[in-house]
Amino acid sequence: MTGRAPLPREVVAMRIARELEDGWYVNLGIGLPTLVANYLPPDKLVVIHSENGVLGVGPAPELGQEDPDLCNAGGQPVTLIPGGCLFGHAESFAIIRGRHLDVAVLGALQVSEGGDLANWMLPQRGVGSIGGGADIARGAKRVYVAMEHTTREGEPKILRQCSYPLTGRGVVNAIFTDLAVIRVSPQGLLLEEIAPGWTPEEVQARTEPRLMVSPALREIRL
Repeated sequence: MTGRAPLPREVVAMRIARELEDGWYVNLGIGLPTLVANYLPPDKLVVIHSENGVLGVGPAPELGQEDPDLCNAGGQPVTLIPGGCLFGHAESFAIIRGRHLDVAVLGALQVSEGGDLANWMLPQRGVGSIGGGADIARGAKRVYVAMEHTTREGEPKILRQCSYPLTGRGVVNAIFTDLAVIRVSPQGLLLEEIAPGWTPEEVQARTEPRLMVSPALREIRL
């Protein structure tokens, strides 16, 4: 067993923020992905989109500075960067369906080795709402998943095949977890980065499909 804990959610968000390129338009899903807006490098212009009709989302507001009329798709208060704008759902989904998003960062309940994404329903609870998730997963040019590597019970969330209802088939390009950075390729899942103090064998033990280990495997850097 490792002596290190998994990475905090904020560190996963920091790592994804470092992945985003200057000039990209990026949708952030509900939950962990929303934290990415707090860690965007100041030397890059990354324009954050929220499906409820916001373009140019900034970091979370300071406590007491929240505007109740300015929120993201999850209802959380947000700020706007200079030049940010608000619009209706029709325009928002025209951006999504027109493939104007360079990346969508989405949470997940399960991801398959082929890049299938399930993130909208827990069958055992019998509830869930797909919202705009299917449009975003299919409309974005790339999909990055941000999630914990396992469930609270320690079961793998990266599987050979998803057992939950799918949001999109073959849409995921990369998986960023509290243990690793994994790329989805036609040859399978490639382990590229690993949390400090963990070994590839420990990550594999928490992952159902076989992982290919990159010859350039390194610790996650921020």
